[in-house]
Amino acid sequence: MSVITGLGIYLPQPRHTAGDIAAASGIPEAIVRDKLGIEEKVVPGADDHPCGMGARAARDALAQAQVDAMQVDQVISIVEEHKEYPVWTAGIKLAHDVGAHRAYAYDVGQKCGTSVLALKLAADALKANDDTHCVLVAGGYRNSDLVSYQDPNARFLYNLAAGGGAAVVQKKAAKGYEILGSAFRTDGSFSLDVIVPAGGTKHPLHAGNLAEMRLQVPDPPGMKARLEEKSLSNFTAVAHDACAKSGVTPTQLAHVAVVHMKRSAHTEVLRRLGVLESRSIYLSRYGHIGHIDLLLSLKLAEDEGRLRSGDAVLLLSAGVGYVWNALCLRKH
Repeated sequence: MSVITGLGIYLPQPRHTAGDIAAASGIPEAIVRDKLGIEEKVVPGADDHPCGMGARAARDALAQAQVDAMQVDQVISIVEEHKEYPVWTAGIKLAHDVGAHRAYAYDVGQKCGTSVLALKLAADALKANDDTHCVLVAGGYRNSDLVSYQDPNARFLYNLAAGGGAAVVQKKAAKGYEILGSAFRTDGSFSLDVIVPAGGTKHPLHAGNLAEMRLQVPDPPGMKARLEEKSLSNFTAVAHDACAKSGVTPTQLAHVAVVHMKRSAHTEVLRRLGVLESRSIYLSRYGHIGHIDLLLSLKLAEDEGRLRSGDAVLLLSAGVGYVWNALCLRKH
């Protein structure tokens, strides 16, 4: 049995309101608020960097779990690819900064599916290794740096925000969230629909293409036409698969943690699962902090006293590329 015994969230202080985004983009404030689902979102301060935000969250998670950093056997870094330095293993730095000097560390990346993937990997590591008893999953996200409010093609990315999240996963703990079944789907036919054109080996960065170092959507109408129904179907499919592996039905779920998306899509996903909207938290005051959304939603539900012993929880995510991930938990 693998159990999440500690959760940590770090949120920078600065915010962009719906009004700020409307003024910068030219989109009416009501559209930003009601359709894009942003009342306000978290933006990074001068010292809020992805690995550093992950370390702040990790310290809180370790404290909640009452685990000393020297007890950690593995650190799985979920620091996003856009981080302090390119071509850099952030997990090694994060482990050092939190004092997890016994642990070995590595990075995983699946865009907004990364937290769910990392929790599965943590559970697998605990099950497979007799000498592994504690895994720290931690990282940060600030891909909002890569979005221009002046690019109408990237409108669906205006919700990107910043923050850090962490989870301590232990073997056979008495209290926390037991990790149950999971399900994953990927579809590489969408892999070039959201890209940063400059800075890689195909188009190395130089003085003439610095403006291309941002997230861009080459064909918004084509992406929308191909993705919308497939995404909803895949959300539903992975949710049902993870629930079936966990011995629960979606209607039995006490809480569904979903990545931030436009409000109508969030509502439709819950409707297809037969889950009341009151059993989820729409992150309209936070924005889309990538894969950190899932940990944030779970922490908010915990802090609000929504969850009781025996309750089943679903973490449900999707990420550009495209991936759809689901993982069930049970509170003890």
